[in-house]
Amino acid sequence: MGSSGDAWKLKDHHKLPKGKTVAVIVLDGWGEAKPNEFNAIHVADTPVMDSLKEGAPEKWRLIKAHGYAVGLPTEDDMGNSEVGHNALGAGRIFAQGAKLVDLALASGKIYEGEGFKYVKECFEKGTLHLIGLLSDGGVHSRLDQVQLLLKGAAEHGAKRIRVHALTDGRDVLDGSSVGFMETLENDLAKLREQGVDARVASGGGRMYVTMDRYENDWDVIKRGWDAQVLGEAPHKFKDPVEAIKKLRQEPNANDQYLAPFVIVDDNGKSVGPILDGDAVVTFNFRADRMVMLAKALEYADFDKFDRVRVPKIHYAGMLQYDGELKLPSKYLVSPPEIDRTSGEYLVRNGVRTFACSETVKFGHVTFFWNGNRSGYFDEKLEEYVEIPSDSGITFNVKPKMKALEIAERTRDAILSGKFDQVRVNIPNGDMVGHTGDIKATIEACKVADLGVKMILEAIEQVGGIYVVTADHGNAEDMVKRNKKGEPALDKSGNIQILTSHTCEPVPIAIGGPGLAPCVRFRKDLPTGGLANVAATFMNLHGYEAPSDYEPTLIEILSESLLGVYFVG
Repeated sequence: MGSSGDAWKLKDHHKLPKGKTVAVIVLDGWGEAKPNEFNAIHVADTPVMDSLKEGAPEKWRLIKAHGYAVGLPTEDDMGNSEVGHNALGAGRIFAQGAKLVDLALASGKIYEGEGFKYVKECFEKGTLHLIGLLSDGGVHSRLDQVQLLLKGAAEHGAKRIRVHALTDGRDVLDGSSVGFMETLENDLAKLREQGVDARVASGGGRMYVTMDRYENDWDVIKRGWDAQVLGEAPHKFKDPVEAIKKLRQEPNANDQYLAPFVIVDDNGKSVGPILDGDAVVTFNFRADRMVMLAKALEYADFDKFDRVRVPKIHYAGMLQYDGELKLPSKYLVSPPEIDRTSGEYLVRNGVRTFACSETVKFGHVTFFWNGNRSGYFDEKLEEYVEIPSDSGITFNVKPKMKALEIAERTRDAILSGKFDQVRVNIPNGDMVGHTGDIKATIEACKVADLGVKMILEAIEQVGGIYVVTADHGNAEDMVKRNKKGEPALDKSGNIQILTSHTCEPVPIAIGGPGLAPCVRFRKDLPTGGLANVAATFMNLHGYEAPSDYEPTLIEILSESLLGVYFVG
């Protein structure tokens, strides 16, 4: 579809009126699972979300937020905030990062593109550096993809390879980093047998080294830069497996926050600093936690910290992490081309839009919602508000986060009468859930519910409509489970805490005084997912969704059926 006015014009809905303020509320990491002591949402005092579920069954249901429903390769793939918000905003299902990389690796096309050819120019005299998350979690990266990339790079001429491995413990079990590093070391040993100088050069925990996002804490990037580029870190080891095991013995140490380390030779010299003439590939396929490093690697006028030394390198990302910023300028796999998002359609049809969250999820209701696109579609019709997140602490320390501030700004936006749609992300369930602190996550869910309450009260005052949903599961199940579904125990008999997302469905509820009584959820879409939500709220704005969008979740009952439904 072109960009002319007629092409963007949405048809009026045949029954639903325009002019109602619609609030779209996304509770991050809020899935639906069996009630038990490890379900923080169930344990928490959440009267508002409980009332939505119990008060009007025809206006509450579950939808899929993982696997095929959000463009991921298999039904075993957990959803995440990025693919979730892509689906919510785009109204269609696009093949996502992991799937795109899988296809490019399987076909060999990854080695035929301009990105790989660019880094290959350094293979003759320089070193190929691979930086990213060493994990099989499938949220930011996958170990099997790294293994294939190592093998393929060697087959295509890489003579010297260094891996800068970040440990996970967030999307996978804490402690699993040891096994992942052992697997990587075995693969590198095989490459060395083939004459390739392949070694691990540095490492550190993802939340402490390299993988910050939204410019929340540049010190995280600097710690990675010092280890990866300068070859400097507070801890030095000759063996990366030993490094992880030793550092995990430190007080309060875990995979997520593992201290940075470098691997050194017998003379104590770093085996793999990034130097002039080298090639660098960041192998994460998910964008948000690679953008800051990409800026440090690529921007000549970078000023967020003193880089000390800026090597002249050929750098490519696994994908392009920010399409608007064209960052990085070179990449191995083309990202999904997400066009004609609901946000752009609504703005082009005059719908005044307000979007708000705090720093850690602000990009989700803007960049990811708008199809991996930065900035406004029309500054006159849109306002995006970012509430600064707490920095320098883990989120379980202050589990309230900025939920109430987000709700207050959203309430004010609704009551101002300036906006037709407000969309928000309340991040507490996900960000605190990732810490594995069940008590704090219970508090986080309680506060998120209070935030929803504040927004719904404002919708009530203006006669509007609400859509409350989530992007993926997390806080509803905080223990790893065995094949029987029982909490799994470690070797010491302790319950294994789960810090990752889940594959559970998420709720969606509609209501408000502006919702016509004849509207209810359809019963003929049992496998509906996040991509169906866009057509749903477009209908509630009084428009038909584009014909190629996933179908709406709602139906309009006739007056005769309406009476039968509510009487019966």
